[in-house]
Amino acid sequence: MGLCPWQQSQQTAQATIGAGTLQLRWQVMPPRVIALMRMPVLRVNFEFQNLNADERYSFMRRFDLYMQRGGG
Repeated sequence: MGLCPWQQSQQTAQATIGAGTLQLRWQVMPPRVIALMRMPVLRVNFEFQNLNADERYSFMRRFDLYMQRGGG
């Protein structure tokens, strides 16, 4: 979340981004199975309020970079 203040509960988190907010909700899904490989799946819902397109883009660009595993 970078420098954005945030709070987490069980399967949600809320962040303050400037004058706006982001509500995150996630759900663990069944794993994807390809041959003998099993990959965990996490469905995430992003709900932005009072942020313009540039603010959303800036946040998501950093968020995506930090969520990549193994170099993306």
